[in-house]
Amino acid sequence: MQELIRLGRRDLTLIGPISDMAFDQLIGAGCVRQVIAAWVGNVAGGSGYAFRRAVEDGIPHPITVEDHSNFTVGLALKAAAMGVPFLPTYTVQGSDIARNHPRIRPISDPFGGPALLAVGALHPDVAIVHAQRADRHGNAHLWGNLGLTVEAVYAARTTIVTCEEIVADEVIRSDPNRTIIPGFLVGAVVEEPGGALPSSVQGYWRRDFQPFLDYHQQSKTVEGYAAWRRDWVDGLHDRSEYLARLGASTLDALRVQDSRLAAPANFAP
Repeated sequence: MQELIRLGRRDLTLIGPISDMAFDQLIGAGCVRQVIAAWVGNVAGGSGYAFRRAVEDGIPHPITVEDHSNFTVGLALKAAAMGVPFLPTYTVQGSDIARNHPRIRPISDPFGGPALLAVGALHPDVAIVHAQRADRHGNAHLWGNLGLTVEAVYAARTTIVTCEEIVADEVIRSDPNRTIIPGFLVGAVVEEPGGALPSSVQGYWRRDFQPFLDYHQQSKTVEGYAAWRRDWVDGLHDRSEYLARLGASTLDALRVQDSRLAAPANFAP
């Protein structure tokens, strides 16, 4: 996310269920034209102030919002992943979300059941995901809470995988059921330890709550957001400088040191 801001990307459409502060930071930097999401804010703090300024006051410029529930975002991506134009649902009927929605439309059940809503497929240009490990071909192992990672990867036209470590092909082949992302869907794979911080990565990093709280306080004003950006984006050249700024003691506290291993699986034929 910081690199997208440093590169000065513009007119992005951001897609996600609960975005946490990453969406808000990109919006504050003027990178975003549209948001397709269920909620934009800061889970640890609450409101996304840059998001609110853009929607309510057009600062730094106006953005459009395609409103969803968590479930309908997932259905839109799932439909694209399956190669179908829409998926039916009963959810959000009777809510304001479905009213005059560009992607959610009423349909009848061809088998005579109750009325349904069709959620149209959503095809992102790029999915950017962080995995625990991958091989040089982009085949990636993931475990823990996957959210909408699988749906996004299969729905997107291409995927960029960042990972904690790039491992030998044999490591990935040793556990094929954990290969959630196949390499043929991946356009680029990047080894970036700590690439998801301050968010958590199962088995590698714990969530760092303080940056979320600090950003929430600073981003209340345009001037505060600008100060945050100077310190944590423009003032740093890359991810390694970000980690160095966090400091060794913070990284040691966040790094998962203990083990809770899964039972071995025998893949012998």
